[in-house]
Amino acid sequence: MPELPDITVYIEALERRIVGQPLERVRLASPFLLRSVDPPLVAVEGKAVTHLRRLGKRIVVGLEDDLFLVLHLMIAGRLWWKDPGAPIPGGKRGLAAFDFADGALILTEAGTKKRASLHVVAGEAGVAAHDPGGADIAEIDETEFAVRLRQANHTLKRVLTDPRVYSGIGNAYSDEILHRARLSPIAMSQSLSDEEATRLFDATQASMAEWCNRLRADVGDGWPEKVTAFRADMAMHGKFGEPCPDCSTAVQRIRYASNETNYCPHCQTGGKVLADRSLSRLLKKDWPRSVEELENMALRNRDAAL
Repeated sequence: MPELPDITVYIEALERRIVGQPLERVRLASPFLLRSVDPPLVAVEGKAVTHLRRLGKRIVVGLEDDLFLVLHLMIAGRLWWKDPGAPIPGGKRGLAAFDFADGALILTEAGTKKRASLHVVAGEAGVAAHDPGGADIAEIDETEFAVRLRQANHTLKRVLTDPRVYSGIGNAYSDEILHRARLSPIAMSQSLSDEEATRLFDATQASMAEWCNRLRADVGDGWPEKVTAFRADMAMHGKFGEPCPDCSTAVQRIRYASNETNYCPHCQTGGKVLADRSLSRLLKKDWPRSVEELENMALRNRDAAL
């Protein structure tokens, strides 16, 4: 799933292309993409784009007349900037096209499970209904970070990726953060010392800022076409069996449900290799079985609190 750095770079690339431009037409290839009916999709056609922003892992496109598109790419959704009127890819991969005078924004989704979603909403209240409530790492201080960290007792892996706690962090970048902080993914959040909580805060801010800047440098003025959870210059994520860049110890993993956590035993767990099978069961108890379940849980809990 595209996470905070990927969504940030998508938004910045879109800002250079569509802000101030009318959305001429929306071509929908998959009826399952659109998850709302009021306002209707045709209401956004002809409206100029006023701004874009990130809402967790969602992209929000603001339009004239207080209308908004809320786009969630989920795991396999990707965006492409093509020539005006470009066709939507055939088969089940192509989902939609958003036509502008200077180009077409094409939405695709790999795989057979169609999880990406598009909502058309009116007003800020409509946008807020899709906000899981997580704090933006760049906008909170260490005190708020620590309060959120300890408000429930979960593994650090779970807390970092919970959209109700922090905004935009997923499976990939949480591995990078925990390695930078020199903390075990299965350490419990309410057991952390103040010094460890500070390390985690610093690592989270530094990792997110660093990866946003890396991806910006890679894209330049172009389009982010290599949005992936597995990057060659990552330290941990997807690096099972490879040497840790800091100490050369072989990277280990914990597999659970459809997820995998990568960590360095020397840097993060005091030299201990965590038992995959038993800890997989532990993490399954502390981790919803799917990305959709985690996202839906956040929205349900927010609604219940209102």
